[in-house]
Amino acid sequence: MDQRLAEKRRAGMGRILPLVLILVVAGIGALTLGDQLSFESLRDNRADLLAFRDSHYGAAVLAFMAAYVVIVAFSLPGATVATLTGGFLFGVFPGAFYNIAAATIGATLIFLAARWGLGERLAARMDASEGRVKRIKAALDENQWSVLFLIRLVPAVPFFVANLLPAFVGVPLVRFVISTFVGIIPGGVVYTSVGAGLGEVFERGEAPNLGVIFEPQILLPLLGLCALAALPLVLKALRGGKEI
Repeated sequence: MDQRLAEKRRAGMGRILPLVLILVVAGIGALTLGDQLSFESLRDNRADLLAFRDSHYGAAVLAFMAAYVVIVAFSLPGATVATLTGGFLFGVFPGAFYNIAAATIGATLIFLAARWGLGERLAARMDASEGRVKRIKAALDENQWSVLFLIRLVPAVPFFVANLLPAFVGVPLVRFVISTFVGIIPGGVVYTSVGAGLGEVFERGEAPNLGVIFEPQILLPLLGLCALAALPLVLKALRGGKEI
């Protein structure tokens, strides 16, 4: 009996190990990499990056995407700078595709680690619970697509949070991947386009406008997409759907 309990505990520790590793690396990265993955670092190394891209394009794409995946998977600082770099090196297209694909892969890795470590058990407990928790879980299950797209489209939702929450409520992997890839396209294209114009910014000695996503010509279409994603929720509420 004691041996089975010990084995069960070891198995539980093994399941949460990937998530713990991500959190530890994220903490270390936040303390040590802030100056390394910055706009200033990109500006100072731009000539070397462009030279490497021009002489080894395929390797540059693979190295860039691998670095971006690691940044997202371990929630390291510098995701915005990575997106700018994708635009600077590869243009709006295919730079936007490289950025969005790498971000989706990294998000999927942290999603899988969270779901394997804690998500499956948390989702099962929510399903087995009673009262308000059970109603919230049922409402989320009925409206997963709308909720997933909303947390990707709303600029105020941190990317790290949007990767973890779906894992904790039992969102299927395919649904998470599709909603992540499609949902980050608008913001990804905007920041990639900013990166594509960094050459002129560097020449002027200025910094990029990272608040561009909050300007009316960008924010209003994003809010329109948010409203479209929320429309099924509104219609269900008007028709007397279940309340959370």
